[in-house]
Amino acid sequence: MILKLKSGDVKIELFADVAPKHVERIKKLANDGSYDNVVFHRVIDGFMAQTGDVKFGNSSLKNFDLRRAGTGGSDLPDLPAEFNDLPHEKGTVSMARSSDPNSANSQFFICFQPAPFLDRNYTVFGKVIEGMEHVDKIKRGDGQNGAVSDPDKIISFKSL
Repeated sequence: MILKLKSGDVKIELFADVAPKHVERIKKLANDGSYDNVVFHRVIDGFMAQTGDVKFGNSSLKNFDLRRAGTGGSDLPDLPAEFNDLPHEKGTVSMARSSDPNSANSQFFICFQPAPFLDRNYTVFGKVIEGMEHVDKIKRGDGQNGAVSDPDKIISFKSL
């Protein structure tokens, strides 16, 4: 898949063999254009950049409110966990969720650094294989929770 950011394109390899339901969901939402203009609402330096709130995180919506970004998902049902043995390392693409392991929906994050404490607790479904330098340029958030004022956004996200 190609994730278009303001600084360039990011090529992501998907792992349908270990996370088939998550890959299917990401591809559906991406190819429907649901991720276009969605902000990176939570970005923690040295950890990860989170995006994918297709309900409240789309900066092109007339009623966009940055304070709500990160609190929604999609209109599709939540996914059952597909935890696997792939490590959370630099460039790993993994699903965000609440404390319920079966609550992943549309939000995902890309790791800036290894995060082994996430291994086997979050569903890894992809890996950046080209363009990590563009991910590294995503605007960082303030404070411990990584909330971002005037956040960067996904220009588009599509299958190759």
